[in-house]
Amino acid sequence: MRRANVHVVLVTGRMFQSVRRYALEAGLDDPVVCYQGAVVAEPQSGTWLRHVPIPLDLAREAIAALRDEGFGMNCYVTDELYVAEITPEARRYADFQDLELHPVGDLLAWIRDPPTKLVVIDDPEVLDELEARMKARFEGRLYISKSLPFFLEFAAPDVTKAAGLEFLAQRLGFTRARTVAFGDGENDVELVDWAGYGIAVANAHERVKAVADLVCPPVDEEGVAQVLEAYLDSRP
Repeated sequence: MRRANVHVVLVTGRMFQSVRRYALEAGLDDPVVCYQGAVVAEPQSGTWLRHVPIPLDLAREAIAALRDEGFGMNCYVTDELYVAEITPEARRYADFQDLELHPVGDLLAWIRDPPTKLVVIDDPEVLDELEARMKARFEGRLYISKSLPFFLEFAAPDVTKAAGLEFLAQRLGFTRARTVAFGDGENDVELVDWAGYGIAVANAHERVKAVADLVCPPVDEEGVAQVLEAYLDSRP
């Protein structure tokens, strides 16, 4: 795709330090959109081009609300991962993405800078109920969505993957109409809907399929690669 002069942009909910290694390994020089769109950064230089954190007072309100409900959480500040204590859930998450955990005790007492995002880890059914309650409480004030079934993520209200990609489109000069986007998780709904041609993989969340122009084969059949190869084969 790069040899065909097509921009290849990774758009993810992951931290910049987590996705950067993959971009470098793949030899991608386009900026990456990470933290659900809250951050756009250049993998080669490490420069952040966009950062939209949760306002500090709002973050404190969310931390207090989640703590009052009995939930621990991951807190992301300056591209580092902070937790009140290292729990088995936090350890599994950190190991899953090969991240360092920074335990700080009481998050509410500790936090001094606006966090980029907050994440609660639990069983999908528990998070479904929590998501409904938190959306009712913070409607219009926080972006709340699942990335994977067991990760419930909180970001600033104007943050979505689509908003991050639109920022990058304006910076690099490509258009929405000429953008193809792939997605699978609930947090990909806005991205797939924004693109001129949105594609959901067959194993995607039903909300993603509902806004997609095409459903491609599932991840275990390398559906994204199949579409890209078909596109390259169709070029003169």
